Amino acid sequence: MHPLPLLLLVALLSACAARSPGDLPPLKRPERVALSDFVGTWYVIANIPYFAERGRVGSRVEYRPRGDGRFDDLYYSRKGDFAAPERLLKGVAWPLDPPTYTRWRSRFYWPFTFDFEVLYLDPQTGHLLLGHASREYAWVMARSPDMSEQDYQALLARLAAQGYDPSRLKRVPQRPEQIGQPGFQ
Repeated sequence: MHPLPLLLLVALLSACAARSPGDLPPLKRPERVALSDFVGTWYVIANIPYFAERGRVGSRVEYRPRGDGRFDDLYYSRKGDFAAPERLLKGVAWPLDPPTYTRWRSRFYWPFTFDFEVLYLDPQTGHLLLGHASREYAWVMARSPDMSEQDYQALLARLAAQGYDPSRLKRVPQRPEQIGQPGFQ
């Protein structure tokens, strides 16, 4: 028997068994996000690891306005080590709910898109939480590559209140000495 039909069947059954966003309460978002607070550079402090970001270090995202009403979604990272060359992945993002700017769609490879939501943004502390309705994706981000343990735990508590399992989030090394440390990818 050829393995491809078996793999497709396993993938289909897995997709059916997965929790759909419709099974969960909606995520709570801020009433409105000021674009001036959202655009710019954000360091990825932690995420729920998935294939595209797993094993990356020094990750950061830059949201930059374009002339067409959309935004450049620029993801910078290094594979596994700070000595590795920095990689830039260029995408485009656009708001799904202007003028509140709390729901977004991003595309890095046509025709595939990904929706995400702003769960929390504090311009004073420079902290940002992004998530997905399925609770399978989440990001803790900051304007600085450093975050205190107290702030990090407070942001994990915010995610837990939204139905996330905080133990699934892993820190992204932003400094060489963080590689291999407990709690880091």
